[in-house]
Amino acid sequence: MSTIVAISTAIGNSGIGIIRMSGEESFDIIKKIFKPKSKTLNIKPNTINYGYIVDRDKIVDEVLVSFFSSPKSFTTENMCEINSHGGILIMNKILEICLENGAKLAEPGEFTKRAFLNGRIDLSQAEAIVDIINAKSEKEAKASIKQLKGDLSEKLSEIKSQILEVLTNIEASIDYPEYDVEEVTNSKVLQLMDVVDNELEDLKKTFDRGKLIKDGINIAIVGRPNAGKSSLLNAILKEDRAIVTEYEGTTRDTIEEFIQIDGIPARIIDTAGIRETDNEIEKIGINKSKEAVANADLVIAIIDSSKKLEKEDIEILNLIKNKKVIILLNKNDLENKIEEDEIVQIIGDKPILRISALNKEGIEKLYETISKMYKFNEIDIDDSLTITNNRHKQAINSMIKNVENVKKTIKENMPIDIVTIYITDILNDIGKITGDSASEDIINEIFKKFCLGK
Repeated sequence: MSTIVAISTAIGNSGIGIIRMSGEESFDIIKKIFKPKSKTLNIKPNTINYGYIVDRDKIVDEVLVSFFSSPKSFTTENMCEINSHGGILIMNKILEICLENGAKLAEPGEFTKRAFLNGRIDLSQAEAIVDIINAKSEKEAKASIKQLKGDLSEKLSEIKSQILEVLTNIEASIDYPEYDVEEVTNSKVLQLMDVVDNELEDLKKTFDRGKLIKDGINIAIVGRPNAGKSSLLNAILKEDRAIVTEYEGTTRDTIEEFIQIDGIPARIIDTAGIRETDNEIEKIGINKSKEAVANADLVIAIIDSSKKLEKEDIEILNLIKNKKVIILLNKNDLENKIEEDEIVQIIGDKPILRISALNKEGIEKLYETISKMYKFNEIDIDDSLTITNNRHKQAINSMIKNVENVKKTIKENMPIDIVTIYITDILNDIGKITGDSASEDIINEIFKKFCLGK
């Protein structure tokens, strides 16, 4: 394989930047472009050398160079990392010098891909790296770290061992038919498949919480103009993200931001006020608001409680009555003119909270209500493996189906060797997750999600 190089830190002005290089010629290239301060280059594994990157004897930057020797490196190849100053110009110049001296620009995710191809990690661990980088919450990061550590790989290895034991029993009955062990084999296979079935079902059940951890929930804030939607968004974000004025129809488009509630990501969508209007631009915003409501996991309907319930409030309540909803009676710092019973008569038994978005009162209670609704506090990933990847879920579903096919085939007294077809399919599904039997297209698609330098 060629020697690859890429900038691993985000492009921008920062304290440091890291240029990573991996391949057989890594150390030879460094010898050409690095002058150690000590005059003697110490290429010893897991050491750092202080000195200068030079271009034809002209100093480019003062750097630290770390060395990692094969096979004890991230890619299992010879690797070095140049810790430079974090300016865009400096990092690009060092990258250019490496390329001029024999390195090839790495593709997105190529360092991790080499770690996978060289057997240091499996495919599920590689996917965990992407998830860690893109994690939107602490719980998602924790779940990804457990996968990176190999928790999923270990569980799949256990299941694979059980499946291989099934194959051993089947082969015994096929190879020694004169001993009439088929009945014993069938019983043993059914017992083992019941164990595998239970373990796979347990993994499958974790996906609901895994999806919540990874994707979070979409929350749409709706209400008529000037009900306090933008003030609520600002109170939630603790910054003036949305424009707040006394004039109706200020928000003409949706505004989206991410927050965390008890470690779960939530995408908050502030929508345009829903009302009848002749303004074509405002109509577009209102249509986007209705679309946001349709796609939301949770709708927060905000109503101005300092005014009597209006026709537009009622229309909005009817629009969302079949969704998961929290009603906020806003402006409780003013005289209240709406009773909760009025809301219940229209929309039924939904959580109703009184708040003052302007004064940031009731926001914590809103968080508590959302957390209770989705049972965020019950999501514990510290002591359990959680499936967060839809590709893994599909493979597990396929395994469960083939386990059922194995049991059905045996119970219908079909020839025992037919079972091996379904057993092989289960092993292939395990391989799709770990990468042992994943197609090149799937592998390439996964590594396309990586950033440069990882």
